[in-house]
Amino acid sequence: MATVPIVVKHQGKKYNVDLDTTANGEMLKFQLFSLTGVEPERQSVLIKGGKLKDDTELSRLNAKPGQVFTMLGTASSEGSSLVAPVEKPRFLEDMTEAEAAAQEGATPAGLENLGNTCYLNSTLQVLRSIPEMQDELQAYKPDYRSPRNNVDEMRRLGLGATGASNDLTGQLRDLYGRMSKTQQSLAPLTFWTALRVIYPQFAQKAKNGVGFAQQDAEEAWSQIIFQLRQSLKITDKSTSDEQEATKEVAFIDRYMAGSFHSSLAPPAEAAENEPVIEADDVFLKLDCHIDQSVNHLRDGLLAGLTEEIEKNSPSLGRNAVYTKTSRVSRLPKYLTVHFVRFFWKKDVLKKAKILKKVTFPEELDTVEFCTDDLKKRLIPVRDKVREIRKDEQDVERARKRQKLRHKQEEDRKHDQALQEKEAAPIAKLREQKDKKQSKEKEPEGGEMDVYKTDAEYEAERAASIKQAKKELYALIDQQLADDVGANKSGLYELRGVITHQGASADSGHYTSFVKKSGKLVDDAKAPGGKRLEEDGKWWWFNDDKVSEVDTERVMGLSGGGEGASALILLYKAIDLPTRDEIEE
Repeated sequence: MATVPIVVKHQGKKYNVDLDTTANGEMLKFQLFSLTGVEPERQSVLIKGGKLKDDTELSRLNAKPGQVFTMLGTASSEGSSLVAPVEKPRFLEDMTEAEAAAQEGATPAGLENLGNTCYLNSTLQVLRSIPEMQDELQAYKPDYRSPRNNVDEMRRLGLGATGASNDLTGQLRDLYGRMSKTQQSLAPLTFWTALRVIYPQFAQKAKNGVGFAQQDAEEAWSQIIFQLRQSLKITDKSTSDEQEATKEVAFIDRYMAGSFHSSLAPPAEAAENEPVIEADDVFLKLDCHIDQSVNHLRDGLLAGLTEEIEKNSPSLGRNAVYTKTSRVSRLPKYLTVHFVRFFWKKDVLKKAKILKKVTFPEELDTVEFCTDDLKKRLIPVRDKVREIRKDEQDVERARKRQKLRHKQEEDRKHDQALQEKEAAPIAKLREQKDKKQSKEKEPEGGEMDVYKTDAEYEAERAASIKQAKKELYALIDQQLADDVGANKSGLYELRGVITHQGASADSGHYTSFVKKSGKLVDDAKAPGGKRLEEDGKWWWFNDDKVSEVDTERVMGLSGGGEGASALILLYKAIDLPTRDEIEE
């Protein structure tokens, strides 16, 4: 980097600055901001020929050592003062492997392919993105009374044992624990071995006799979820007037299981003699059925909520077609959606894949799939969320317009002061032009709105957001509020995707995408002085290779050929205000 030592004068003070000739004017202004506290947009650096522009290449200034530059401008009333960090910064090279892996934004660990195990690696990476599951797994202790876990008991007693434990939940806990302490790739050998012992289908050999056969990621997902549902429990504590009661609830049932209310209607010719049968069922995923009429996820989900069932009709004395209609009566915090792309092709005796393009949204509105009772609870909250978002967008756009007008006015005054020695006719024409432009940009209704400083604007915005959160919280149905693991608005955001590339389930390749976790940043106006900030990027897990991709890449996984297409989607309920937030 070539630098030239210069001197910058500002308000009677001189600052020694190393001018980086490979940078531009904007970078110099940031240097001066660190020295003077004057924000870059409020600086005017005077050079030969006028003011320094942000895109000016500093090499073109041909600055000489010791040359003096003059800077005009004052810090805004809300300008940030520079303070030394509270904690001494730590550099990555000084951290242990586990400390580096725990840093915000650190690249997560990949998983080695053990021979056609990409289906398992992709499944494990998406499941790992559920923070509540990670917390419960860390606290998980196996039940040693179960014969399935006697290998763990022998190890615990120091007696040793060969082979992997059949406790799949414990193996998952240990695998995720190892992954949290490294950014290197790991081989999920013990977990995979346990999975094959419990479910022998995953131990099938490849047809050519080399290695193991490719499997369906949806089947792996379902079997792992089933095991977690059996063994990963949460202890609930409820206090009554008389005593405190405790009970165990399955983690999966709380956070990942929903409920259907269904009705089974008899055929028309038997309607007078047979009643409609009502029932309630639990579901762990929603299926998106695909046919020629399905182009979007919504269409496939609706198709999956209605099915025809052939069974014996007691009133007709023969088989007849009944219609089963289901609606969601409980939405889980984490919703799994499965694209039913694989089917058994009888003529070739193998699984084939539906290659049709089916798009899916980054935000999913599930209200229309719900029972009328649940809709009444969800709609007020959903509509309020949308109203708040629109208001925030409108205010932000208005603020940008206001700041632009204010900056133009400040620049006009500044230029007028610098050019007061110009010929009077030229100055007069410039002033008339500025007035005309200002009048054209004046909002309808007359006078310009009063300009607010950033501090005043942020204070008003914070108060407005707090009031909006109170109003939103008041709309949350109390029954839903008490259900910790339920979705309370009907709105979901996409957090994970498992994809398949190829024409059949018995071949091809699986990869997965996981939305990057938000980073906690300091914000004095946010609850607790911190807020979560996301950059909109995703991690792409291709076995042991982990890379960062944009949202556009993920939203393009809708299929339409043998390329990668979404097979499983993991949605998370949008965040809503809590009691603690509105009471601060």
